[in-house]
Amino acid sequence: MTARKPSAAPRRVLITGVSHGLGRAMAEGFARLGHVVIGCGRSRKPITELNSHLGAPHRFDCVDVANDAAVKAWAAGVLASHGAPDLLINNAALINRNAPLWKVPAQEFDTVIDVNIKGVANVLRHFVPAMIKAGCGVIVNFSSGWGRATDAEVAPYCASKWAIEGLTRALAQELPADLAAVPLNPGIIDTAMLRRCFGDGAAGYPGPEEWARQAVPFLLSLGPRHNGKPLTVE
Repeated sequence: MTARKPSAAPRRVLITGVSHGLGRAMAEGFARLGHVVIGCGRSRKPITELNSHLGAPHRFDCVDVANDAAVKAWAAGVLASHGAPDLLINNAALINRNAPLWKVPAQEFDTVIDVNIKGVANVLRHFVPAMIKAGCGVIVNFSSGWGRATDAEVAPYCASKWAIEGLTRALAQELPADLAAVPLNPGIIDTAMLRRCFGDGAAGYPGPEEWARQAVPFLLSLGPRHNGKPLTVE
């Protein structure tokens, strides 16, 4: 799919998992184009650095998306200060350490599910009603190539991303006509997560900053006509 040029009107873009990797690259990319970025991450130091680096009107908070009460409080503050997001990107995710499914510890499995599925649901629960009330907005839930195919030793991650595909397509059927929900495969990017799986082989893929140069305009091009369509950043 060919992305059109982003709208000149500034948008409020909310991104989870903004501390590093794709989240950080997107935050800087959207801000560079003049959009207002609101984000969260679990690591306090990168969040402090982002607030210092980008400053107001952008806003970044230390939030664990797996904690519904924390997300509820964060959403209340964001909606009061910035209003409903025009573009909501559920990017926060974890991957299990490479291992056959039966060797993945129960706690590690739970953590992947808590962040990758429940974390997305928590964010949607507390922001989507405001987007519906505003009458517009696009929700992008990051899936994966492993949300449409599978591989050995990443079964918990595959399970979580297949769940995101189903969750997002079902959500798309529930939204009013002027909103959209899209499950998005960002492609293969050289991130810390990929290096855990691929080792040095991850270096053969584009890094987050290079990826964001194409992904950010692509994300800004999404609208109601894309509702429910599983898309991929080429």
